[in-house]
Formats: sequence, structure tokens, C-alpha cells
Amino acid sequence: MTSQRKHVGLVFGGVSGEHEVSIRSASTVLAGLTSGSNPERYAVTVLYIDREGRWWGPGIAAAVLERGEAATDEQLPHPLPPAGFRGLPQDCEAIDVWYPVLHGPNGEDGTVQGLFRLMRQPFVGAGVLGSAVSMDKQAMKAAFAAAGLSQVPYVCVQASELKDDTTFNPLLKRIEQLGYPCFVKPANLGSSVGISKVRNRAELVEGLHKASLLDPRLVVEQGVTARELECAVLGRNDLRASVVGEVRFEADWYDYETKYTAGLSSTLIPAPLPDGVADRIRQQALQACEAVGVLGMARVDFFYDDAAGTIWINEINTLPGFTSQSMYPMLWAASGLTLDQLVHELVETAGE
Repeated sequence: MTSQRKHVGLVFGGVSGEHEVSIRSASTVLAGLTSGSNPERYAVTVLYIDREGRWWGPGIAAAVLERGEAATDEQLPHPLPPAGFRGLPQDCEAIDVWYPVLHGPNGEDGTVQGLFRLMRQPFVGAGVLGSAVSMDKQAMKAAFAAAGLSQVPYVCVQASELKDDTTFNPLLKRIEQLGYPCFVKPANLGSSVGISKVRNRAELVEGLHKASLLDPRLVVEQGVTARELECAVLGRNDLRASVVGEVRFEADWYDYETKYTAGLSSTLIPAPLPDGVADRIRQQALQACEAVGVLGMARVDFFYDDAAGTIWINEINTLPGFTSQSMYPMLWAASGLTLDQLVHELVETAGE
């Protein structure tokens, strides 16, 4: 290794329901960092955060990536340290840039970004503010509304409202004004974890209680008949948007299984859209990033009603998936960036 090589710390796993997806994404990012026209450009140290929040160095991390699944306690060195962060492994001293591939809570929500800020080290992706606001669907929707971005009708819910009839019954009536079907979502989870599509009051009650076990802040959205479109954003001083892609599937809705099981969904890139619609979506993707303070990278998701020509912004993902089925790298590939070029740009846009 020469001194000119930039040393990248690739962090994956995490205390999140998207732990397994993070492992798959990290494998793809690692391939991008170590392949292409200049495979010796980076020295990469892989670091694994287990389900209990313990950080492990390259030996454990490489084994997890090779297996493609989370480490069990039996596969970790004993005696195990206490759960939670207890300091960085010894292999981190030479790291120049941190590359988090941590989906969901404790990684995509500003927490690990805050750690890197305290360390005064550059990292790939959005900062603390953009990550935190984008992760919380209530805060995100408020920011989008303030920016004038159109959204499907929704109701914000606090888990405390479910505890007694004096608040629960008025809440149910307020939600039912959205009509059925509607979607109940935990505010701070991704990859459709904890989401329920509900069609009547009994399913609504069940969905609310299910989501409240995962997060005290919930969102209920009106169900709409629409196409699902996605746009990728990249850059720091000069954000730019990719071509627009479309996700198609036969399932009732785009749930976790449909997202991450081969053959259950398909993508169209670029999406077949009327003149001007793709440009509007790309512009709104950039507006969304500005509204929530996101730099570096993001995938912005939209609903599009063909008949009415209506675009609704759905959500923004600041650490989008990088699996073989993930839209973010595919959208940039269709926009002219190979995988190694994409991760190189992401490393180059790293900031504190």
C-alpha cells in the first residue's frame, strides 16, 4: 500500500431491522471500491456492527461479508463485550474517509453521522440534520409541506394516542377520513419494515398497534392508485439527479419481501413517462434534498397518477440500498456511471 491511496472505512450491519440488507449492500459497495479501471485506488478496511451494537474489525467483518448473513454470538470471539458501542477497533487509525452502509435506525438517522462529526472525520452521505429529518417520516413530511411539495393526504400519530379511548376513538375517526385502504407506517424505519396496508377498522387498529411496537411516532397515509417512480441524487456542492426509474410488481403493495426477493419486482429504467414528467420529478427530487438538508446521496421516491398527471412525493432515503436489486446504483448506471465510478464520486463528495 502506498501513501497516495485513500483509506476508506466501510461500516455495515447495525442495530436495525435492515441489518441483513446492509450486509448485501456493503458487498456491492466493496466490489465498487476494489474494481473497475483503478482497483488499487483505495485501501479499504471493513468494519462490522453486530445486532447488539458492538463494533468488530476486518477479520469478523470479512467473514460476515463472505457468509452474506449476520454473525451469531457463537461466531464472535468470547468473552463477548457488553452490548453497545465501546470504541473503534484498532484497525481504524489510518482511515481517511468513512463510508457508512447502515440502513435504518442507528445508521441512517444521523446517529453514526454524529459520531463521525465528533471524530472530525469526513464521511460519505448526508450529514446529521439531513439524515435525521429524512429518517423521521413526520419531520420529513413537515419539511416537504413547507417546501410546497405535493404529498398524498396523511395523518401523524403518536403511540400515546393509542392508550385509552378518550384519544384512540377520535384518532380512528380522524384517520378514517383518509378512506380505505390506507397505509400505517412507523416513522423511523425503512425497507417497508413494520408497514401495514389496512382495509377496515379492525385492520387499522391492528396495524397501529403493530407499528407502535417499533416506533412511538407513526404516519398513516391515504392509499392511492399510482405508479411508483424513483430518482437518484448525487453530489455535494452541485447536486444532480439521475434518470427516473419505475418499480413494477404483482404483489398488492411494495412490501419488504417484494423489495428483496428476486423475481417479485421489476424495474424500468428509464421509466416510460409523458414528455416533461421525468423533468418535473428530477427537479422535485433536488427540491426535496434542499428541503431536508441532504447532500451526498439520496434516492427520492414518488407516486405518479397517469390519469390525472399528478405527482406526489413519497419519501427520501439518504442511505439507499446497494444490493443487486437496488435502484440507486441502477439509476446511475443508466445515467452513465459504472459502479466503480459511482462509489468513487461518493467518496470524493465526503464531507464532515
